[in-house]
Amino acid sequence: MEMPGAGFMNAELIKPAMDAGTITQAAIDDSVTRILWSMFSVGVMDEPVSTWDWKNLAKNVTSEASVASARHLSAISTVLLKNSDGTLPLPQNKKIALLGFAGSNAVVHGRGSGQVTPSFIATPTAGISAAAGAGSKVVFNNGINIQEAATLAASSDYAIVFAGTLSSEGSDRASLSLDDGCTPDKDTQCAGNNQQQNALIEAVAKANPKTIVVLSVPGAVTMPWASEVSAILTNFMPGQQAGNAIADVLFGHVNPSGKLPLTFPNGENDMQISQSQWPGLPDPKKPTYAYYTEKLLVGYRYYDAHNISFTTGFPFGHGLSYTTFEYSNLTLSKDLKVRFTVKNIGKVPGAEVAQLYLGFPEVAGEPVRQLKGFQKTRILAPSEVQNVEVPLKSRDVSIWDINRHAWSVVPGRFHVSVGSSSRDLRLQGEFSIAAGARDAELFV
Repeated sequence: MEMPGAGFMNAELIKPAMDAGTITQAAIDDSVTRILWSMFSVGVMDEPVSTWDWKNLAKNVTSEASVASARHLSAISTVLLKNSDGTLPLPQNKKIALLGFAGSNAVVHGRGSGQVTPSFIATPTAGISAAAGAGSKVVFNNGINIQEAATLAASSDYAIVFAGTLSSEGSDRASLSLDDGCTPDKDTQCAGNNQQQNALIEAVAKANPKTIVVLSVPGAVTMPWASEVSAILTNFMPGQQAGNAIADVLFGHVNPSGKLPLTFPNGENDMQISQSQWPGLPDPKKPTYAYYTEKLLVGYRYYDAHNISFTTGFPFGHGLSYTTFEYSNLTLSKDLKVRFTVKNIGKVPGAEVAQLYLGFPEVAGEPVRQLKGFQKTRILAPSEVQNVEVPLKSRDVSIWDINRHAWSVVPGRFHVSVGSSSRDLRLQGEFSIAAGARDAELFV
């Protein structure tokens, strides 16, 4: 199966290969059988042909339940990256400037296979206007004219810049900058002068000290202006309820609990990736070889191994809340379970995603820390406590044995770190595994 086109798997190329004997009919039959088996197994072949009519894409199958679910999921997966001086949640009845991709140009889904056909889109302007209070004034400016946007921001109580990029299979963004990733002539999303998003944010931040940035992005971006704004959130690809969901977060109806599933870097190439690693050699446009010399030091593992501090970026697992959590009572048991307590010591209800990282014995040659488990608490009321348990498996304390061609438990002393992100570790502990331990028996 070749997707999305048939550049190689086509009659013009396959037939000569069959004639030459390099591809056999049996190999083709085997491949086709496995594809068809999968389709039969999920009932594709039991449906009438009309089921697969492309016109069905235009049908509105939205329900009240699906709308509520889309709004809830988008809100709770929003990540609060920065919140200086308690800028958020926003108070009611203020003048709010909405700038950038906050109208019909809002970024809500990706391109290609990441694209959906929503029955409607709740824009940030609509959602925030509905939530801001009867005495509020919400004004939208698309940010194409940066000076006009800055002037509006200066006359407002709060300025919220909606920035974003798009992505698709089969192509890469030109860079990690917000100024790349959107093509206004092709996309109704992010329509506007998107080549100057960083300049827009910097100008607005100078005009209004209470500037908030919302990033709708498919992956990591650089934020050279991070120290200049009061608050930063990312809702990644927020979906058709984007506006209502982000309003729920901005006004505190939903306390954000999302965590970054990747690292947001300080600059374009924090990891010093060379051309031989990406896009490859000898010709970057048509690489023949790619050398994975980073080995296991991918993402946060590289940052930890090289002690890279975060200045304008944010670490893996990071995500703030409108409340504060306290970690305590770390215990390690012989049944490979890590237990600890999380307490809400703030003033509003909230949920926390606690993360467990392991450091292997030095002889294993593994990265400094590796995420081995996480657990989200229920929504905890102020002063409420939850006992959290994160189980470990033998696989979590194993490395690949190239001689046995199997996973092998590593003997020695392991370091346990538990906390709110890969760089916010609150509890520390250790355990040892005896040499030859087949079931990874722990000795605390």
